[in-house]
Amino acid sequence: MVLPQQGELFGRVIKLVGGDNIIVKCIDGKVRTCRIRGKIKRRMWIRDNDLVLVAPWDFQSGKADIIWRYINAHQDKLRDEGYLTNLN
Repeated sequence: MVLPQQGELFGRVIKLVGGDNIIVKCIDGKVRTCRIRGKIKRRMWIRDNDLVLVAPWDFQSGKADIIWRYINAHQDKLRDEGYLTNLN
């Protein structure tokens, strides 16, 4: 299971915009337009209400890259360990 490193945040998918763009509400309270990195674009299907790991861009605070999508079992484990206290 992938845990956040420095500068990475958890987020919940709000809406699929189209192409490889997704609207995500992050754990810090900001809503960002995220793009799926090419490495995971064809490996993982991302749907509404999925828990994802995002890396915000340094030069644009409203945008980020999606690094990983968590399955339900991992979401439960992260919630039990206290990582998802601010995310509904």
